[in-house]
Amino acid sequence: MELSKYFQKFFHSSKTSGILLILCVFLSLIIANTSSAEGFQNFLDTKIGTEIFHLNYSLSVWINDGLMAIFFLLVGLEIKRELVEGELSDIKKASLPIFAAIGGMLIPALIFIAFNHSTDYKNGWAIPMATDIAFSLAIISLLGKSVPNSLKIFLSALAIVDDLGAIIVIALFYTDTIDWLSLGVCGGITLLLIILNKLKVTKIIFYLVPGLFLWYFMHHSGIHATIAGVILAFTIPTNVSDTEISPLEKLEEQLHIPVSFFIMPIFALANTNITFQAEVLDHFVSPLSLGIIFGLFAGKVLGINLFSFLAIRFKLGELPAFSAWKEMIGAGFLAGIGFTMSIFVSLLAFPGNIENQDISKISILFASVLSGIVGFIILKTKKKSSLPV
Repeated sequence: MELSKYFQKFFHSSKTSGILLILCVFLSLIIANTSSAEGFQNFLDTKIGTEIFHLNYSLSVWINDGLMAIFFLLVGLEIKRELVEGELSDIKKASLPIFAAIGGMLIPALIFIAFNHSTDYKNGWAIPMATDIAFSLAIISLLGKSVPNSLKIFLSALAIVDDLGAIIVIALFYTDTIDWLSLGVCGGITLLLIILNKLKVTKIIFYLVPGLFLWYFMHHSGIHATIAGVILAFTIPTNVSDTEISPLEKLEEQLHIPVSFFIMPIFALANTNITFQAEVLDHFVSPLSLGIIFGLFAGKVLGINLFSFLAIRFKLGELPAFSAWKEMIGAGFLAGIGFTMSIFVSLLAFPGNIENQDISKISILFASVLSGIVGFIILKTKKKSSLPV
C-alpha cells in the first residue's frame, strides 16, 4: 500500500515534531527540579490580558485554553478530512480502526475504574483513554520499512478516532457548571458557520473571525474552550477532489507547522514541569498511578487487539495488508503513549489539585515511555523481507 502525499508529509512532520516534544519534556523536567523552578512557575502564573470582557488570564490558561484550541482545531480538521475523503470515509476500511479505537478507550477506562472506583481519584477515569498522535506516529516513523505502510495508516486512523472519543468525553464529562446564555450564543455562532458552509463561502477568514467569538463564549459557557476548535473545524468546507485543494486542506496545511513545532512543544514545556518531591514519589504506587500505568501500558494493547480480533472474527474488518497479530500488538503498545491528551485530561480531572496532577503526569510519562519502548522493540524485530519494497 502506497502512502498518499498527505501521509508522507504527515509522518515526516510527526517524526521531527516528536523529537522536539521529547526535548521539551526533558527541558521542562530539568527546570522543575532546579533553582529555576519557582521562577518558571511564577512566569506561567503571570496574568496576561485585560479585565475588559473578562480576558485577564494566566499564561498557563492561555496555553491550555487558547493555544490548545488551535491544536483541537487541527485535530478536528484531520477528523473531518478522514471522514470525508480519507481512511474513515470507506466503512470497510474504517471499521477496524474504529473498533480498535473503541476497545483502546473502553478497556483502559475500565482498568482505571477497577483501581479507583472507591477512591477520590475516580474522576480521572478518562486519563488512560487517550493516544498521543504525535509521539506514537513519531516512533512508528522512526521504524521506516520495518513496518508496512498499511500499519502506519491504521495507527493514524486509530489515533484520530481516539482523539474524537477524547473530545466527546471532555465535552460531556468534564464540565461542572453551564452558563446557558453563553452556550446559546455558541449555538447561534455555530448555526452561522453552518450557513456559511451551505452557501459555499470558501474564504477561511469568514470562518476564523466567528470562530474567535465561538471560543470566547465557549470559554465562558463552562464547557472547555478547546471544543470550539473542533466545532469550527467541522464547519470548514472540504471536497473529495484530488486536484482541487479545499479550504479545509489549506487551513490544515497552514496549521501543521505552528501546531507541531510551537503549540505542542509549548504545552509540553508548560505542563510537564514536575518537581520530584518525596511525597509525590511516595504516591507512585497509589491507585491513581497504577490505574493510569496499567490502563495505558496494558489496557491499550489489550483493548485494541481484543476489539480488532472481534471485528475480524465477525468479518467487520481485516488486518492491515502485510501485517500479522505481532504487528498489531506492537501498534497497540505505541497507542499506549498517552502524553499530550492524557496530561490535558488530567488537568481537567483534578483542577487546582497540583499533587494529583503531578502524580498523574509522572504516571503518564512512565507508562508512555514503557509503551513506546516495548512497541518499538516488537515492531523493529519484524523481518523486513516479508514487506513490500
